[in-house]
Amino acid sequence: MRFFQKTKCTLKCLLWVPAALCALYFTCSSMNIFIGFQPMEKCTLEHGKLPTLDNSVDVSLDFWSRTDVQTCTTWKAPIIWEGMFDPKIYDQNHKKEGSSVALTVFAVGRYLDEYLETFLNSSEHHFMVGLPVSYYVFTDMPEKVPHIDLGPQRTLKVIKVQRHSRWQDISMMRMKVISDVIESDIRHHSTHVFCFDVDQVFTGRFGSEALGDSVALLHAYYYHLPKSYYTYDRNPKSKAYMETGDFYYHAAVFGGSWKSVKSLAEACYQNIMEDKQNNVEALWHDESHLNKYLWLHKPSRVLSPEYCWDTQIGYRSDIQVTRLLWAPKQYDKLRTP
Repeated sequence: MRFFQKTKCTLKCLLWVPAALCALYFTCSSMNIFIGFQPMEKCTLEHGKLPTLDNSVDVSLDFWSRTDVQTCTTWKAPIIWEGMFDPKIYDQNHKKEGSSVALTVFAVGRYLDEYLETFLNSSEHHFMVGLPVSYYVFTDMPEKVPHIDLGPQRTLKVIKVQRHSRWQDISMMRMKVISDVIESDIRHHSTHVFCFDVDQVFTGRFGSEALGDSVALLHAYYYHLPKSYYTYDRNPKSKAYMETGDFYYHAAVFGGSWKSVKSLAEACYQNIMEDKQNNVEALWHDESHLNKYLWLHKPSRVLSPEYCWDTQIGYRSDIQVTRLLWAPKQYDKLRTP
């Protein structure tokens, strides 16, 4: 009898191990380092075989230059890492093709004072340098948007938006605003759109190698974890509900052609509103809906965590450069009414 009781107790303890490891991952730097040693899956593309081409210049990608990481998806879309591409070739190709980029960013409430100026100034130094870039800043306080010295072929437009009482609603409602401005403005001027959270800082090249038809970003905290740890929405009542997926994508950065981003934003907004009508709210709000959409509509290009890294994770040998960094989060200060 005692044997069975001990066995039962041992099994219970084992069941708690995954949950405990996940909690430690987000609180313990040594655990972050340990997780970094867990190998990623590898690209199954055979030598000499072409990936799903997002741009004609993608034929120049070297998928076998980085044997330490996964460089393509199971549907043969590239996952972009340092060392895989030649920046000069990509820039020359996109200039020749006339690529232009709209950057959308929301700076509402205290987020404007805390982050916007640093975000925009760093973008001027690192984001799509050499290509035409149009900034679209959405804010409830247009008069407080700082002056930014813009380079050639770069413009900035400030658009006033409503400030919602809950930050969750601000996050979710941006999908409708993005869809509307693409329809009314962006599609007439830009070939591509990138959507960013404002509490980030560009620190390295975020260039034309990131451009594609539908672009998603691997979340820095999940790319080494097994899929069972991904925090998809598990509520069957939500339109964001997922049992499984391909990766866990970060909503702090997403992009693509204006048509693809408009389709994504419209679908996410419709699903968010349907959830609201049913008194349901997805676990991670617009990010949960974005993950569901990108599972059903596979991205043609995936960016590695180099393109949105958090230094709190600590050292990772596979992160050879950082292109965009999380700014220090001050949720208690910034998200209070």
